[in-house]
Amino acid sequence: MALSRRQFLTGVGVAGVAAAGAGLVGCSPSSTQGQSTPAASGATAAPDTGLIAAASLNPQDYEYRQNTTELKTLFSPVAIGPIELSHRMVKSAAGSACYLAGLTDELYEYYVNFAKGGVEMIWVEMVDELAPMSGKTTPEAEEFARKLVAGCKEHGSHLGYQNYAFTPKSANEMTVDEIHAFQDSVVNVCKMVHDYGFEAFEINAAGFNIGESFLSRVQNIREDEYGPQSLENRARYVVELIEKIKEACGDDFVVQVLINCIEADDANLGNDAKVTSGEEGIEFAKLFEAAGADSMHLRLGPLSYHPCQFASDLYFLLNGIEGATGFGTQWDFNRHWQGQLIGDHSGAGMLLDVVARYKEALSIPCGTVTYMDPAHAPDFFEQALADGKCDFYLMNRPFTVDIDYVNKLREGRIDEIAPCTRCLHCHIAGNQDNADRGYCRVNALTQRVMRENGPATYELPPIESPKNVMVIGGGPGGMEAARIAAERGHQVTLYEKKGSLGGLLDFASSVKGPHENLEDFKAYLEKQLELTGVNVVLNTEVDSALVESEAPDAVILAVGGLRDELGVSGSDSVQVIELDQFMTTEMGENVVVYGSNAQAFDCALWLTVHNKHVTMVTPSPLADIDKQQSEHAKDFITSALYSLGMRVWPNASIKEIGDGQITVATEVGTETTILCDAIVNAADMLPNTALIDGVSVAETYAVGDCAEPYNIALAVRGGNDAGRAV
Repeated sequence: MALSRRQFLTGVGVAGVAAAGAGLVGCSPSSTQGQSTPAASGATAAPDTGLIAAASLNPQDYEYRQNTTELKTLFSPVAIGPIELSHRMVKSAAGSACYLAGLTDELYEYYVNFAKGGVEMIWVEMVDELAPMSGKTTPEAEEFARKLVAGCKEHGSHLGYQNYAFTPKSANEMTVDEIHAFQDSVVNVCKMVHDYGFEAFEINAAGFNIGESFLSRVQNIREDEYGPQSLENRARYVVELIEKIKEACGDDFVVQVLINCIEADDANLGNDAKVTSGEEGIEFAKLFEAAGADSMHLRLGPLSYHPCQFASDLYFLLNGIEGATGFGTQWDFNRHWQGQLIGDHSGAGMLLDVVARYKEALSIPCGTVTYMDPAHAPDFFEQALADGKCDFYLMNRPFTVDIDYVNKLREGRIDEIAPCTRCLHCHIAGNQDNADRGYCRVNALTQRVMRENGPATYELPPIESPKNVMVIGGGPGGMEAARIAAERGHQVTLYEKKGSLGGLLDFASSVKGPHENLEDFKAYLEKQLELTGVNVVLNTEVDSALVESEAPDAVILAVGGLRDELGVSGSDSVQVIELDQFMTTEMGENVVVYGSNAQAFDCALWLTVHNKHVTMVTPSPLADIDKQQSEHAKDFITSALYSLGMRVWPNASIKEIGDGQITVATEVGTETTILCDAIVNAADMLPNTALIDGVSVAETYAVGDCAEPYNIALAVRGGNDAGRAV
């Protein structure tokens, strides 16, 4: 059952939504937007909605996603110092230091692909081997750097380098001589990259980096000329560094400064007496401009949760608790952040109104980051540029998801752009497949090419001769497998037993809400099947007889997994509900969610927002809860649900169902009784490959949940790999 955002907030179309339950720190029942007041956990529901009070605090307006205008300003020239660009989309410095190891072919291809895709300004995140702080380079580093510059320049791209090196001592412990010595080491890096052919350098004075340590009154407790006693003192480190870089590398070497343009304390909500206000940031930027800075990179400044400094759309990840902080509390975007953020567009362009104030005060161009994605909301992002709110968008995730983003957008092929689903797997994945490395939910190549068990190249392998390929199952894994196999030249037929494609994407979108762009992802995959000529057969359930009659050369099975059984039966007072039915089944107030995977947590959040008292019982250990989501998504959803009163019983089982209650056997050998009107079976899925067992087809593959149940990303990965292998 698909629900619109408006239906979700009003409870329309959902049977049996009760009006009692728990609430996150949010607004009082009588509050309206702009008049809300914080309330403690346990707040009653906002009237007439059937939802907890938190759901009314930051209502979203998805009308911002209109596409009715030409992107004339987006594709108009902009100058960053002497660098002339033909459009306003810039690759931010992210990726190389976090995910790629050393001066590898993968690192080279990573950046050159952005250039091929139409990105004209690429910021390279600090790579120690490329430009060491010691100033002592190597022939290998110089060769690699010059090759990288030349490879990107061949496609019309300019390279800048970002340095964020941390000091051995804190900013408060350093002597003045040590400060100057560290500045000189940064200047040496600038000299190196300038000699390599880089045209720009970005000073990272945001986040937890050394520049921010001086700018911040929260961090800076010095008592000398670098102390917090004046704006000039706080800015001195960055000002001096700008001047030294310009002196060493020349005025034509661009210096861009990255700062927190407005700050708030996310771990201690409202404790903002010493955070950097927008007004202070503007004064810093004026000093940087006077010192010779060519441009500003302006991002959000939460003090504690680092990913929200560059991916603050995380605040909108939780459907019904928009503004969740990741610490079990909730922003009120009408009040926090000086009331200056755009807090009703699901995180898109949050800082544009703040950046507009910087532009009024500066003559150098200003760019901003968060979820800057013109293909996601063309009218909104075009109008912001046309109105002069900023000069360019700093982007990373949209480019990583689709390296041809700029070219496709310029050519008007917006429906061919693979959408970012904002899951943040790319920054830190879940605890499978190396949690310290990320991957992309949509682009199966990201951070996998040229690695063990990954594709050897970005390019698709050629085929010797076309094969007749049968793909069974129209979920994301099956659609991706069909797309890749067809693009390589095979004759592909995809069978889906339902009347539409997408598998569980529609259901997931209804539960999660529109923030993760899962409807866009489905539409993209459908468009790709059309473009690659895949023959789609709907309303057809495939059995072994159909496989034998069609006699394909290869079969790719992508039918999804089987839900594990609960192990107990329901009763007159405690009903057992399968996961795909929980949104449309009338149930009582006390609900137990059995399982702790990502689907279980999404279910628990939806039920909690709809005023159910939720308890989670799982046979899995605590370390494995919600493991299918990115670590960031897990942090946000668990902290919110815990603060709302949800209890997790790990390594536990449901021993007995009684009259309006259940008995749970806990991991410590005790038993506990829990009030329960309904149990939602969200147990882990099991493999489901029986269909291809024994069929007389020489080449068979099983992908996604039917092979190894996990998440959307690994289903897409499996489909891509199968499409390449067939």
